[in-house]
Amino acid sequence: MLLVCRFTVPESDVEQFTARTARALELLTAQPGCRRGALSRSTDEADLFVLTVDFDSVVAYRRALSPFEVREHVIPLLSESSAEPAAYEPLLVADDGAVEKLTSLVARDAGTVRLGEAAGPTTPR
Repeated sequence: MLLVCRFTVPESDVEQFTARTARALELLTAQPGCRRGALSRSTDEADLFVLTVDFDSVVAYRRALSPFEVREHVIPLLSESSAEPAAYEPLLVADDGAVEKLTSLVARDAGTVRLGEAAGPTTPR
């Protein structure tokens, strides 16, 4: 599971933003199932940043956001990101020239099934 959050940060706020993000990364990467995280800055537009955090699974992602200290420091930061989808599941993973195709854990009808109707993803996307 990959978390991708984009931020627009004025130059005057960059130092405070990076300090807050460093704390968020410390908290998230200390959680079980969190593999790594990074804050990157655009090389084209100095006010654009992207925070990426890699988790073992959706369950690990949700559990990582549960501790009080994470909710206190990380959730407010994430809420300041641009209003677009932020959680992604990997479909192709490459390592040393080999590409592995992964099966989606999201059911094909995930966008149409209402709460209480689904038993589980019988047919992945």
